[in-house]
Amino acid sequence: MRSLTGFRVLDLTRFLSGPYCTMVLAELGADVIKIEQPGTGDDSRRMAPKIKGESYPFAMPNRSKRSVALDLKSRRGKELFLELAASADLVIENFRPGVTERLGIDYDSVRKIRGDILYCSISGFGQTGPYRDRPGFDIMAQGLGGFLRMTGQPDGKPTKVGIAINDIAAGATAIYSILAAELNRRQTGNGQYMDISLLDAGLAWTVWESGAYFGSGEQPAQTGTRHRRSTPYQAYRTADGYVTIGANTERLWLRLINDVLKRPDWADDARFIDLDARMAHIDELEIEIEAITTTLPTNDWVDRLDVAGVPGGPVLTYEETLQNPHVRARGMVVDLEHPIIGPMQTIAPPTRFSELEFDVRSPAPWLGQHTASVLTELGVEDDEIDRLFSEGILFDAHAELQEGHK
Repeated sequence: MRSLTGFRVLDLTRFLSGPYCTMVLAELGADVIKIEQPGTGDDSRRMAPKIKGESYPFAMPNRSKRSVALDLKSRRGKELFLELAASADLVIENFRPGVTERLGIDYDSVRKIRGDILYCSISGFGQTGPYRDRPGFDIMAQGLGGFLRMTGQPDGKPTKVGIAINDIAAGATAIYSILAAELNRRQTGNGQYMDISLLDAGLAWTVWESGAYFGSGEQPAQTGTRHRRSTPYQAYRTADGYVTIGANTERLWLRLINDVLKRPDWADDARFIDLDARMAHIDELEIEIEAITTTLPTNDWVDRLDVAGVPGGPVLTYEETLQNPHVRARGMVVDLEHPIIGPMQTIAPPTRFSELEFDVRSPAPWLGQHTASVLTELGVEDDEIDRLFSEGILFDAHAELQEGHK
């Protein structure tokens, strides 16, 4: 059983924020129909690496969906979109503000034909405010949101978070917002509009940082792997790499110095006597700890930390992570068969439900793979579908692979 079975989504999103959201909805059971521009499709289809012409990065957040290539700038294309919207539960888009209005597929246009529609807009900076009309990608949201100034080594250059954190934050925000709106609709019968921005979504995740700033005016500075409120809580050099240690309570601190580092004298050292003292002498503490941790390889320290019950672990490359036996045992790497790429792998959904199904349903579609079948479901005659293909209003990048193709 999937919780969103029967929930239909028209997905107008591109790149990552919206596709991440609709991937999760699809794997919870929603019928996600990805509407794309004929001939080009989602911009992320052009991202390398490509296998047999298909983008591997595109395939990650666009799995478990259907693709319809439909020219929304044409009169008939817009009509067909609105006909699809009449039986949809959600329309989601991440164009710049104003684009859907110009196309005639905005919230007000759609709810005239589907009064209880849920409509979600994701943009760089939101539908209101002085930056409304600015184009905005993840890097702009990280910059404007302060992330580039709080990430990286102390006094270093502005540093981007290693993943597209604002894109994913906006996508995750859209997921819970849509689910909340759907619960409300089931109770009240009312649809609604949702305005989500990459900037807002990222700021909402600055929980400790906002608390420190509002409480004392403290600016969140670049601290490398250090925690801003607690120590030892960071990565330390070892003989062959790095080990993370998280002894952020007095109980864990005593276990660390007594059972792992074998420095019980630190319990009475004025520099390290309590958390306030340790934070005031964090540079000295790092030097002292690394003088010890650099004497043994990482795995030895991980073993010692485990035995002592102190949280710790290795610092892996991404490849090492994906090959890690625990990651594999959790089923986080999934094998798929793509109709063009062939055998491929992806990352599994992270939640293990006791009752619900939540897994990868199918590989990402090629551009326009389901154009004809979706319009047939809509009741469009075969002759018109053929004509719209010939006029370029519809598109199928690999029509020759369709069953029954002549």
